[in-house]
Amino acid sequence: MKSPQRFLSENASGQAFNRRSFLGGTSLGASAIASNMTILNMLKSPALAEELKRQEKRVILLWLAGGPSQLETWDPKPGRPTGGPFRSIQTCLPGVQISELLPAMSQRLQNTAIIRSLNTKIADHGGGATLMHLGRRDEPNVKYPDLGAVIARELGRANSTVPDYVTFYTATEGRSNALGQAGFLGARYMPMFLTTDSKPENLSRRETISDVDHRDRAELQKLLSERFGRGRANATLASHNEAYSRVRGLMASEELFNIEQEPQAVRDKYGPSLFGQQALVARRLIEAGTPFVKVSRAWWDSHGQNFETHLELVAELDHVMSTLLDDLEERGLLEHTLVITLGEFGRTPSINPSLGRDHFASAWSTSLTGCGIKGGSVYGATDEDGNTVKDGEIGAAELFATIYKALGINPHKDYFVGSRPLPLTDPGTETVAEVLA
Repeated sequence: MKSPQRFLSENASGQAFNRRSFLGGTSLGASAIASNMTILNMLKSPALAEELKRQEKRVILLWLAGGPSQLETWDPKPGRPTGGPFRSIQTCLPGVQISELLPAMSQRLQNTAIIRSLNTKIADHGGGATLMHLGRRDEPNVKYPDLGAVIARELGRANSTVPDYVTFYTATEGRSNALGQAGFLGARYMPMFLTTDSKPENLSRRETISDVDHRDRAELQKLLSERFGRGRANATLASHNEAYSRVRGLMASEELFNIEQEPQAVRDKYGPSLFGQQALVARRLIEAGTPFVKVSRAWWDSHGQNFETHLELVAELDHVMSTLLDDLEERGLLEHTLVITLGEFGRTPSINPSLGRDHFASAWSTSLTGCGIKGGSVYGATDEDGNTVKDGEIGAAELFATIYKALGINPHKDYFVGSRPLPLTDPGTETVAEVLA
């Protein structure tokens, strides 16, 4: 049966099946395995666990909301008027230095590519966040899917019982810019958006409703929906029906959000911070088959006291990110998981009278680690004060094309809305081949 969405992607039917269900020919699908909590701890079968890891690709986006400073992270300028008080330190890569606030990551760049040449031009929170979620701007008559929705569509398993797209944003600052947009892909690919807790609300079946009653209600909803849909060719209706059909399966994934299931030693490594705990949940989710998880850390908008703010936040990022990468690598997951650090823009090289750095989108940095990435690479460069890109300038479109390519997704493929082709990235967009494995 054809997909209920009104869009079709290039070669979608055959490739999607191969990509999303490594046990497609057997009676027990991967989604059933992943949702069975008694099997989740390495799935009990090493052979099945290895096959799941080998064939599936995932993304963890560490979203640094508010705009982190590139000069206090990946592109320091010590000794320059714009440099600030922090030193740079030598990394495990010959000749490559990063901020002294990232000592753990400085020794873990063998799987990481640093990009120092982003010029995305939009330096307001709303516009910048939208651009760095979509890779482009919406059109008046077209709402595009964000990165998470595209990854969920391309890498999610058909009939998966784990969520395809989860986003954590439990801070209050900047939450209005915390985009979660499926666009023309439809409600099936909207995120599970967690804003008040690290666990989904109302996911459990109420004790007053028996399992039989719950099944009967689902069947009644399905029956009424099918009757209502007869003779109505409506893509929105079909998309919502597909989303509803996954509810019961998603309920089985509740334990994935419970880090109490992890050994105390693992929890201790991630630490007690909310950012660390949510990164641990992200690892649990992608290990079970969730293709995209965004963990947000706010608030990096340091118009005042930039250096005190970054002293705290970069230290936390360094600990959480290095712990996450170590954990993924030890579990054999890093080569199949792309970890991205990204905000809506960077911060000005100039230091304002409040000892802060303001919004800056003309020359800033990001990092890509793991799946499909040429580790130990640095792409692009800024001038000696960090004011402009002097080599390898790219925008959001090129970054997104590179991310898709690293995951094995053709960045030039078309979706169709009606008869209109909508390319995954803007026409003519090139990938950054230098950071791709």
